[in-house]
Amino acid sequence: MNAQTTTNKGGKFFFAAMVGVGAAVGAWAMVAVVFSLGQVGWQPGELLRHYLVAVGAIGEFETLVDFYTHIKGVEYIIAVAFLGAFPAYFKYVNKTPAPAVNRRH
Repeated sequence: MNAQTTTNKGGKFFFAAMVGVGAAVGAWAMVAVVFSLGQVGWQPGELLRHYLVAVGAIGEFETLVDFYTHIKGVEYIIAVAFLGAFPAYFKYVNKTPAPAVNRRH
C-alpha cells in the first residue's frame, strides 16, 4: 500500500506541475496578445495582417513583375504536388478488389 501512495503522490505532483506550466504559458500568451493589440490600436484585423506579413504568408510587392513571379512560383509548387500525388491516387482508385471467398455451410 505504501508504493501505491507514493505513486499517487508522484502523479499528483506531475499533474500540478503541468497545470502550473500550462497556466504560465497561457498567461504569457495572453499578455503578448493584449500588448500586441495595444501596439496596433486595438484592431484585431491589423494585428492579423502584421502577423501574416511577418511569417511570409502575404507580401507587399512593389512591381507587377514581382507579384507575377510570386504567383508563378506558387503555381509550380501546386503542379509538382499534383504530379506527386496523382500516381498514388490513380493506384488507389484502380485497385482490384479482393477475390470473394465462397464458403459453403
